[in-house]
Amino acid sequence: MRCAVLAVGTELLLGQITNTNAAWIGGELAAAGIDCHQQMVVGDNTGRIVAALRQLLADSDAVIVTGGLGPTQDDLTREAIAELLGVGLDRDEAIVERLRHRFASRGMSMPENNLRQADVPYGATVIPQQPGTAPGLACPVGETGKTVYAVPGVPWEMQTMVGEFVVPDLRRQADQSGVIRSRVLRTWGHSESRLAEMLAEYIEDLDERGTATLAFLASGAAGIRIRLTVKARSEAEADATLEPEVATVSEILGPSVFSTHDRSVEEELLLLLRTGGLTLATAESVTGGLIAARVTAVPGASDVFRGSVVCYASDVKHSLLRVPPGPVVTEDAALAMAAGARRTLGADCAVATTGVAGPDTQEGRPVGTVCLAWSTPTATGSRTVRLPGDRARVREYAATSGLDILRRQLTAADQTHAV
Repeated sequence: MRCAVLAVGTELLLGQITNTNAAWIGGELAAAGIDCHQQMVVGDNTGRIVAALRQLLADSDAVIVTGGLGPTQDDLTREAIAELLGVGLDRDEAIVERLRHRFASRGMSMPENNLRQADVPYGATVIPQQPGTAPGLACPVGETGKTVYAVPGVPWEMQTMVGEFVVPDLRRQADQSGVIRSRVLRTWGHSESRLAEMLAEYIEDLDERGTATLAFLASGAAGIRIRLTVKARSEAEADATLEPEVATVSEILGPSVFSTHDRSVEEELLLLLRTGGLTLATAESVTGGLIAARVTAVPGASDVFRGSVVCYASDVKHSLLRVPPGPVVTEDAALAMAAGARRTLGADCAVATTGVAGPDTQEGRPVGTVCLAWSTPTATGSRTVRLPGDRARVREYAATSGLDILRRQLTAADQTHAV
Protein backbone atom coordinates (compact mmCIF):
# COMPACT_ATOMS: atom_id res chain seq x y z
CA MET A 1 0.00 0.00 0.00
CA ARG A 2 1.53 3.29 -1.17
CA CYS A 3 0.04 6.50 0.19
CA ALA A 4 0.78 10.17 -0.50
CA VAL A 5 -0.10 13.28 1.49
CA LEU A 6 -1.27 16.58 -0.02
CA ALA A 7 -1.48 19.63 2.26
CA VAL A 8 -3.67 22.43 0.90
CA GLY A 9 -3.29 26.05 1.96
CA THR A 10 -1.55 29.15 0.65
CA GLU A 11 -0.67 30.00 4.26
CA LEU A 12 1.59 26.93 4.29
CA LEU A 13 3.48 28.13 1.24
CA LEU A 14 3.88 31.60 2.76
CA GLY A 15 5.28 30.16 5.98
CA GLN A 16 2.45 31.62 8.05
CA ILE A 17 1.61 28.14 9.38
CA THR A 18 4.00 25.23 9.83
CA ASN A 19 2.94 22.07 8.04
CA THR A 20 2.80 19.84 11.10
CA ASN A 21 -0.14 17.84 9.70
CA ALA A 22 1.92 16.11 7.03
CA ALA A 23 4.57 15.13 9.57
CA TRP A 24 1.96 13.69 11.92
CA ILE A 25 0.21 11.77 9.13
CA GLY A 26 3.55 10.40 7.92
CA GLY A 27 4.29 9.09 11.39
CA GLU A 28 0.89 7.43 11.70
CA LEU A 29 1.22 5.76 8.31
CA ALA A 30 4.70 4.50 9.15
CA ALA A 31 3.49 3.08 12.45
CA ALA A 32 0.71 1.26 10.59
CA GLY A 33 3.12 -0.25 8.09
CA ILE A 34 1.85 1.87 5.19
CA ASP A 35 4.40 3.38 2.83
CA CYS A 36 4.12 7.18 2.78
CA HIS A 37 6.31 7.80 -0.23
CA GLN A 38 5.49 11.39 -1.19
CA GLN A 39 4.21 14.64 0.34
CA MET A 40 3.25 17.86 -1.42
CA VAL A 41 1.98 21.32 -0.51
CA VAL A 42 -0.25 23.35 -2.83
CA GLY A 43 -2.01 26.71 -2.49
CA ASP A 44 -5.71 27.52 -2.54
CA ASN A 45 -6.24 27.09 -6.27
CA THR A 46 -8.60 24.51 -7.75
CA GLY A 47 -6.53 23.84 -10.85
CA ARG A 48 -3.34 23.31 -8.89
CA ILE A 49 -5.06 21.03 -6.37
CA VAL A 50 -6.46 18.90 -9.21
CA ALA A 51 -3.07 18.74 -10.94
CA ALA A 52 -1.37 17.73 -7.69
CA LEU A 53 -3.92 15.01 -7.05
CA ARG A 54 -3.47 13.57 -10.54
CA GLN A 55 0.29 13.56 -10.12
CA LEU A 56 0.16 11.84 -6.75
CA LEU A 57 -2.47 9.28 -7.78
CA ALA A 58 -0.35 8.23 -10.74
CA ASP A 59 2.07 6.59 -8.31
CA SER A 60 -0.08 5.98 -5.21
CA ASP A 61 -2.89 3.74 -4.03
CA ALA A 62 -4.33 6.53 -1.90
CA VAL A 63 -3.91 10.24 -1.24
CA ILE A 64 -4.73 11.97 2.03
CA VAL A 65 -5.62 15.62 1.50
CA THR A 66 -5.54 17.86 4.55
CA GLY A 67 -7.01 21.35 4.49
CA GLY A 68 -9.42 23.30 2.30
CA LEU A 69 -12.64 21.94 3.82
CA GLY A 70 -13.74 25.09 5.63
CA PRO A 71 -16.71 27.33 4.82
CA THR A 72 -14.94 30.22 3.06
CA GLN A 73 -14.38 30.93 -0.61
CA ASP A 74 -10.73 29.83 -0.49
CA ASP A 75 -11.66 26.35 0.80
CA LEU A 76 -11.60 24.49 -2.50
CA THR A 77 -10.78 20.86 -1.74
CA ARG A 78 -14.35 19.60 -2.27
CA GLU A 79 -14.61 21.31 -5.67
CA ALA A 80 -11.17 20.05 -6.72
CA ILE A 81 -12.00 16.44 -5.87
CA ALA A 82 -15.32 16.69 -7.74
CA GLU A 83 -13.46 18.02 -10.79
CA LEU A 84 -10.87 15.27 -10.51
CA LEU A 85 -13.62 12.62 -10.43
CA GLY A 86 -15.68 14.33 -13.13
CA VAL A 87 -18.77 14.53 -10.90
CA GLY A 88 -20.95 17.19 -9.31
CA LEU A 89 -21.51 18.13 -5.69
CA ASP A 90 -24.54 16.98 -3.72
CA ARG A 91 -25.69 18.80 -0.59
CA ASP A 92 -25.96 16.30 2.25
CA GLU A 93 -28.97 17.31 4.37
CA ALA A 94 -27.79 15.19 7.30
CA ILE A 95 -24.64 17.31 7.47
CA VAL A 96 -26.75 20.49 7.18
CA GLU A 97 -28.83 19.39 10.15
CA ARG A 98 -25.75 18.51 12.19
CA LEU A 99 -24.20 21.90 11.46
CA ARG A 100 -27.37 23.78 12.43
CA HIS A 101 -27.62 21.81 15.65
CA ARG A 102 -23.96 22.43 16.44
CA PHE A 103 -24.36 26.19 16.15
CA ALA A 104 -27.69 26.22 17.98
CA SER A 105 -26.19 24.30 20.92
CA ARG A 106 -23.80 27.21 21.36
CA GLY A 107 -26.58 29.78 21.16
CA MET A 108 -25.43 30.92 17.71
CA SER A 109 -27.09 31.15 14.32
CA MET A 110 -25.24 29.38 11.54
CA PRO A 111 -23.77 31.60 8.78
CA GLU A 112 -25.09 30.55 5.39
CA ASN A 113 -21.59 29.98 4.00
CA ASN A 114 -21.24 26.98 6.37
CA LEU A 115 -23.66 25.17 4.07
CA ARG A 116 -20.75 24.72 1.65
CA GLN A 117 -19.33 22.22 4.09
CA ALA A 118 -22.30 19.94 3.40
CA ASP A 119 -21.46 19.68 -0.31
CA VAL A 120 -20.20 16.17 -1.05
CA PRO A 121 -18.83 14.90 -4.40
CA TYR A 122 -21.10 12.26 -5.91
CA GLY A 123 -19.94 8.78 -4.91
CA ALA A 124 -18.02 9.96 -1.86
CA THR A 125 -18.59 8.69 1.68
CA VAL A 126 -18.69 11.04 4.63
CA ILE A 127 -16.20 10.01 7.32
CA PRO A 128 -18.29 9.15 10.43
CA GLN A 129 -15.94 10.92 12.85
CA GLN A 130 -16.82 14.62 12.68
CA PRO A 131 -15.27 16.44 15.66
CA GLY A 132 -15.58 19.89 14.05
CA THR A 133 -17.78 21.57 11.47
CA ALA A 134 -15.85 20.22 8.48
CA PRO A 135 -16.84 16.67 7.51
CA GLY A 136 -14.13 14.43 6.10
CA LEU A 137 -14.56 12.51 2.87
CA ALA A 138 -13.52 9.16 1.45
CA CYS A 139 -13.68 9.40 -2.34
CA PRO A 140 -13.16 6.30 -4.56
CA VAL A 141 -11.40 7.21 -7.80
CA GLY A 142 -13.57 5.54 -10.44
CA GLU A 143 -12.77 1.87 -11.02
CA THR A 144 -9.08 2.25 -10.23
CA GLY A 145 -9.36 0.92 -6.67
CA LYS A 146 -7.65 4.09 -5.47
CA THR A 147 -9.04 6.49 -2.85
CA VAL A 148 -8.73 10.17 -2.04
CA TYR A 149 -9.34 10.98 1.61
CA ALA A 150 -10.09 14.60 2.50
CA VAL A 151 -9.67 15.67 6.13
CA PRO A 152 -9.69 19.12 7.77
CA GLY A 153 -6.57 21.19 8.27
CA VAL A 154 -7.35 21.81 11.95
CA PRO A 155 -4.84 19.43 13.60
CA TRP A 156 -7.06 17.84 16.26
CA GLU A 157 -9.90 17.31 13.80
CA MET A 158 -7.50 15.83 11.25
CA GLN A 159 -5.91 13.54 13.82
CA THR A 160 -9.27 12.16 14.92
CA MET A 161 -10.32 11.29 11.37
CA VAL A 162 -6.97 9.90 10.24
CA GLY A 163 -6.43 7.87 13.40
CA GLU A 164 -9.94 6.49 13.74
CA PHE A 165 -11.00 6.08 10.11
CA VAL A 166 -8.39 6.68 7.40
CA VAL A 167 -5.56 4.51 8.71
CA PRO A 168 -7.85 1.56 9.61
CA ASP A 169 -9.48 1.84 6.18
CA LEU A 170 -6.09 1.84 4.45
CA ARG A 171 -5.01 -1.21 6.41
CA ARG A 172 -8.27 -2.96 5.47
CA GLN A 173 -7.70 -2.18 1.79
CA ALA A 174 -4.13 -3.45 2.06
CA ASP A 175 -5.52 -6.62 3.68
CA GLN A 176 -2.97 -6.38 6.44
CA SER A 177 -3.36 -9.08 9.02
CA GLY A 178 -2.00 -8.88 12.52
CA VAL A 179 -1.42 -5.97 14.84
CA ILE A 180 1.13 -3.17 14.66
CA ARG A 181 1.99 -1.62 18.01
CA SER A 182 4.48 1.04 19.06
CA ARG A 183 5.94 2.28 22.33
CA VAL A 184 7.51 5.70 22.55
CA LEU A 185 10.28 6.50 24.99
CA ARG A 186 11.01 10.16 25.67
CA THR A 187 14.43 11.46 26.62
CA TRP A 188 16.11 14.67 27.71
CA GLY A 189 19.77 15.53 28.13
CA HIS A 190 21.41 14.11 25.00
CA SER A 191 21.38 15.02 21.33
CA GLU A 192 19.92 12.68 18.73
CA SER A 193 23.41 11.83 17.46
CA ARG A 194 24.60 10.98 20.97
CA LEU A 195 21.57 8.74 21.57
CA ALA A 196 22.22 6.98 18.26
CA GLU A 197 25.83 6.45 19.30
CA MET A 198 24.80 5.01 22.66
CA LEU A 199 22.32 2.65 20.96
CA ALA A 200 24.50 1.69 17.97
CA GLU A 201 25.22 -1.89 19.06
CA TYR A 202 21.63 -2.46 20.15
CA ILE A 203 20.26 -1.16 16.83
CA GLU A 204 22.63 -3.44 14.92
CA ASP A 205 21.45 -6.40 16.99
CA LEU A 206 17.81 -5.35 16.54
CA ASP A 207 18.24 -5.25 12.76
CA GLU A 208 19.65 -8.78 12.81
CA ARG A 209 16.85 -10.12 15.00
CA GLY A 210 14.10 -8.30 13.10
CA THR A 211 11.81 -8.28 16.12
CA ALA A 212 11.20 -4.54 16.10
CA THR A 213 12.10 -1.32 14.33
CA LEU A 214 13.49 1.80 16.00
CA ALA A 215 13.15 5.43 14.94
CA PHE A 216 14.34 8.72 16.43
CA LEU A 217 11.89 11.62 16.48
CA ALA A 218 13.36 15.01 17.44
CA SER A 219 10.73 17.09 19.24
CA GLY A 220 12.44 20.29 20.36
CA ALA A 221 11.73 21.19 23.97
CA ALA A 222 9.68 17.98 24.31
CA GLY A 223 12.92 16.02 24.01
CA ILE A 224 14.01 13.24 21.65
CA ARG A 225 11.42 10.52 21.15
CA ILE A 226 12.49 6.95 20.43
CA ARG A 227 9.76 4.85 18.86
CA LEU A 228 9.89 1.06 18.94
CA THR A 229 7.41 -0.70 16.61
CA VAL A 230 6.52 -4.36 16.25
CA LYS A 231 4.11 -6.39 14.15
CA ALA A 232 2.48 -9.43 15.74
CA ARG A 233 -0.55 -11.68 15.50
CA SER A 234 -2.28 -10.13 18.51
CA GLU A 235 -2.04 -7.16 20.83
CA ALA A 236 -0.86 -9.39 23.66
CA GLU A 237 1.92 -10.81 21.51
CA ALA A 238 2.92 -7.33 20.36
CA ASP A 239 3.08 -6.04 23.94
CA ALA A 240 5.09 -9.07 25.03
CA THR A 241 7.59 -8.41 22.23
CA LEU A 242 7.83 -4.69 22.95
CA GLU A 243 8.33 -4.87 26.71
CA PRO A 244 11.87 -6.34 26.77
CA GLU A 245 12.97 -4.01 23.96
CA VAL A 246 11.73 -0.99 25.92
CA ALA A 247 13.53 -2.28 29.02
CA THR A 248 16.79 -2.72 27.11
CA VAL A 249 16.71 0.77 25.60
CA SER A 250 15.89 2.25 29.02
CA GLU A 251 18.81 0.43 30.60
CA ILE A 252 21.25 1.60 27.94
CA LEU A 253 20.16 5.23 28.07
CA GLY A 254 19.71 5.39 31.84
CA PRO A 255 18.30 8.53 33.47
CA SER A 256 17.99 10.42 30.19
CA VAL A 257 14.78 8.39 29.60
CA PHE A 258 12.04 10.19 31.47
CA SER A 259 9.06 8.27 30.08
CA THR A 260 8.45 4.90 28.45
CA HIS A 261 4.82 5.72 27.60
CA ASP A 262 5.21 8.94 25.59
CA ARG A 263 4.31 11.15 28.54
CA SER A 264 5.74 14.64 28.92
CA VAL A 265 8.33 15.38 31.59
CA GLU A 266 5.77 17.46 33.49
CA GLU A 267 3.33 14.54 33.49
CA GLU A 268 6.02 12.20 34.80
CA LEU A 269 7.09 14.69 37.47
CA LEU A 270 3.52 15.13 38.69
CA LEU A 271 3.11 11.34 38.90
CA LEU A 272 6.27 11.10 41.01
CA LEU A 273 5.15 13.90 43.32
CA ARG A 274 1.65 12.49 43.66
CA THR A 275 2.98 9.01 44.44
CA GLY A 276 5.23 10.47 47.11
CA GLY A 277 2.51 12.68 48.56
CA LEU A 278 4.58 15.78 47.77
CA THR A 279 3.62 19.26 46.59
CA LEU A 280 5.44 21.52 44.14
CA ALA A 281 6.24 25.21 43.76
CA THR A 282 8.33 27.05 41.18
CA ALA A 283 10.42 30.20 41.22
CA GLU A 284 10.95 31.43 37.67
CA SER A 285 13.00 34.24 36.25
CA VAL A 286 14.34 33.31 32.81
CA THR A 287 11.38 31.00 32.11
CA GLY A 288 8.82 33.65 33.07
CA GLY A 289 6.14 31.18 34.19
CA LEU A 290 6.63 28.60 31.42
CA ILE A 291 7.18 25.79 33.92
CA ALA A 292 4.02 26.69 35.82
CA ALA A 293 2.07 26.88 32.55
CA ARG A 294 3.22 23.44 31.47
CA VAL A 295 2.49 21.89 34.86
CA THR A 296 -1.00 23.38 35.10
CA ALA A 297 -1.80 22.24 31.55
CA VAL A 298 -1.80 18.67 32.90
CA PRO A 299 -5.26 17.66 34.18
CA GLY A 300 -5.32 17.11 37.92
CA ALA A 301 -2.22 19.20 38.62
CA SER A 302 -4.04 21.13 41.34
CA ASP A 303 -3.58 18.33 43.87
CA VAL A 304 0.20 18.70 43.59
CA PHE A 305 1.04 22.19 42.36
CA ARG A 306 0.96 24.98 44.93
CA GLY A 307 1.90 27.91 42.71
CA SER A 308 4.69 29.91 41.15
CA VAL A 309 6.63 33.07 41.90
CA VAL A 310 7.60 34.72 38.61
CA CYS A 311 10.38 36.95 39.87
CA TYR A 312 11.70 38.55 36.70
CA ALA A 313 13.03 41.74 38.28
CA SER A 314 16.09 41.43 40.52
CA ASP A 315 14.52 43.46 43.34
CA VAL A 316 11.61 40.99 43.47
CA LYS A 317 14.08 38.14 43.90
CA HIS A 318 15.74 40.00 46.78
CA SER A 319 12.59 41.22 48.57
CA LEU A 320 10.15 38.34 48.03
CA LEU A 321 12.38 35.28 47.92
CA ARG A 322 15.26 36.59 50.06
CA VAL A 323 17.87 36.15 47.37
CA PRO A 324 21.08 37.72 48.77
CA PRO A 325 22.31 40.99 47.23
CA GLY A 326 24.59 40.59 44.24
CA PRO A 327 24.46 38.84 40.86
CA VAL A 328 21.26 36.92 40.14
CA VAL A 329 22.42 34.64 37.31
CA THR A 330 24.21 32.30 39.71
CA GLU A 331 23.59 28.95 41.31
CA ASP A 332 23.50 30.62 44.73
CA ALA A 333 20.68 32.86 43.54
CA ALA A 334 18.82 29.88 42.10
CA LEU A 335 19.21 27.97 45.37
CA ALA A 336 17.81 30.94 47.33
CA MET A 337 14.91 31.19 44.86
CA ALA A 338 14.04 27.50 45.29
CA ALA A 339 14.17 27.81 49.08
CA GLY A 340 12.10 30.99 48.94
CA ALA A 341 9.45 29.36 46.77
CA ARG A 342 9.09 26.44 49.18
CA ARG A 343 8.84 28.80 52.12
CA THR A 344 6.50 31.35 50.53
CA LEU A 345 4.14 28.84 48.93
CA GLY A 346 4.30 26.11 51.56
CA ALA A 347 5.45 23.39 49.17
CA ASP A 348 7.46 20.23 49.78
CA CYS A 349 9.54 20.63 46.62
CA ALA A 350 10.57 23.50 44.40
CA VAL A 351 12.50 24.14 41.23
CA ALA A 352 14.01 27.50 40.27
CA THR A 353 15.40 28.98 37.07
CA THR A 354 17.49 32.08 36.45
CA GLY A 355 19.58 32.83 33.40
CA VAL A 356 20.23 34.73 30.20
CA ALA A 357 17.81 34.12 27.32
CA GLY A 358 19.23 36.89 25.11
CA PRO A 359 19.65 38.59 22.85
CA ASP A 360 22.16 40.39 25.11
CA THR A 361 24.54 39.05 27.74
CA GLN A 362 23.82 39.69 31.41
CA GLU A 363 26.23 40.00 34.33
CA GLY A 364 28.98 38.89 31.99
CA ARG A 365 27.24 35.56 31.38
CA PRO A 366 26.77 34.49 27.74
CA VAL A 367 23.36 33.98 26.17
CA GLY A 368 22.04 30.50 26.94
CA THR A 369 23.48 30.37 30.46
CA VAL A 370 20.84 29.03 32.83
CA CYS A 371 21.21 28.26 36.53
CA LEU A 372 18.82 25.62 37.86
CA ALA A 373 18.14 24.66 41.45
CA TRP A 374 15.92 22.17 43.22
CA SER A 375 14.84 21.74 46.80
CA THR A 376 13.10 18.74 48.34
CA PRO A 377 12.55 17.59 51.93
CA THR A 378 15.79 15.60 51.73
CA ALA A 379 18.09 17.38 49.29
CA THR A 380 19.01 20.68 47.72
CA GLY A 381 21.17 21.19 44.68
CA SER A 382 21.94 23.32 41.67
CA ARG A 383 23.50 23.18 38.24
CA THR A 384 24.49 25.57 35.46
CA VAL A 385 23.75 24.55 31.88
CA ARG A 386 24.39 26.16 28.49
CA LEU A 387 21.36 25.93 26.22
CA PRO A 388 21.33 26.45 22.46
CA GLY A 389 19.12 28.55 20.22
CA ASP A 390 17.38 31.90 20.19
CA ARG A 391 15.52 33.52 23.08
CA ALA A 392 12.38 31.40 22.69
CA ARG A 393 14.30 28.12 22.50
CA VAL A 394 16.50 28.94 25.47
CA ARG A 395 13.42 29.65 27.60
CA GLU A 396 11.59 26.50 26.48
CA TYR A 397 14.68 24.32 26.95
CA ALA A 398 15.25 25.89 30.38
CA ALA A 399 11.69 24.96 31.40
CA THR A 400 12.21 21.35 30.33
CA SER A 401 15.60 21.22 32.03
CA GLY A 402 14.11 22.55 35.27
CA LEU A 403 11.34 19.96 35.26
CA ASP A 404 13.76 17.18 34.38
CA ILE A 405 16.35 18.08 37.00
CA LEU A 406 13.76 17.73 39.77
CA ARG A 407 12.45 14.52 38.21
CA ARG A 408 15.95 13.06 38.30
CA GLN A 409 16.34 14.02 41.93
CA LEU A 410 13.06 12.42 42.91
CA THR A 411 13.95 9.20 41.11
CA ALA A 412 17.42 9.24 42.72
CA ALA A 413 18.86 9.08 39.21
CA ASP A 414 22.36 9.92 38.14
CA GLN A 415 22.55 13.70 38.20
CA THR A 416 24.55 13.99 34.96
CA HIS A 417 22.70 16.53 32.83
CA ALA A 418 24.31 17.15 29.45
CA VAL A 419 22.34 19.42 27.12
